Amino acid sequence: MAQEKIYKSNALIEASYTLSVAEQRIILACIAQVDRGSPITDEVLYSIPVASIVKATGSDSKSIYKELLEASRKLRQRGVSIELEPNGGGRKAKTLEASWVQSIVYNEREGAISLRFNKDMLPFLTELKEQFTRYDLSDVARMTSLYGIRLFEMLVQYASIGCREIALADLRKWLRLDDKYPLMADLRRYVIAPAVSQLNEHSPLRVRYELKRHCRKITHLNFIIAHKRLPAAEAEPAAEKPPQRIALSNYELSRLAHKGESLSDALTRLNAYIK
Repeated sequence: MAQEKIYKSNALIEASYTLSVAEQRIILACIAQVDRGSPITDEVLYSIPVASIVKATGSDSKSIYKELLEASRKLRQRGVSIELEPNGGGRKAKTLEASWVQSIVYNEREGAISLRFNKDMLPFLTELKEQFTRYDLSDVARMTSLYGIRLFEMLVQYASIGCREIALADLRKWLRLDDKYPLMADLRRYVIAPAVSQLNEHSPLRVRYELKRHCRKITHLNFIIAHKRLPAAEAEPAAEKPPQRIALSNYELSRLAHKGESLSDALTRLNAYIK
């Protein structure tokens, strides 16, 4: 599992849903099997030996078997809300409400889980040409925080930029927190701090964050993102110095821009972060 790749549409990265750690492990292990370059149908059955998840996570085998059994029973009912329309342009958002899978089987005798993805989910997992995020399954395999896995996905696509600013309202929506942790202190204690800690401990990223205020109210989190340095024996050849200014398409800028901010102002602000 260590070298398996996860490919997700950015729309799915920023979708609104909640999955337990065990449920995410099942979904991600199956996504890693998707052939992103070939058309697939909802008839394709993906099967994962539970032993491979145990090995990848380094978890106690007895507990994880039980967790995955319970997760497989619940996963059929899990839903996801995906915004289909891009930001800007004055258009109203179009939202897809779908289930992750259409069927799932837990084979206790063989110690394996098999599932078929919902047909509506396939465009966000396969034949992706642009606006998608890729990472190694091993980057999140040892995480035990459901928020840590989600935050990693939100930040890894911006690692080359070095920062990402996320509105609190968006973060709450994407993580489907609803009325949980209404106080900022509780949100930081139970969601943000554990997630950042997990990223710094288990992922290839090193992350810290700053609070952004408007009229004394905290409205945004600015995450500063860097790749961890590899040990000398594993270090990669020195890369060329990054350009002084970032290059983004108008669509990418529209997704990064604050409400009411022009694309040129958004680009100026992002370049200021780089500096």
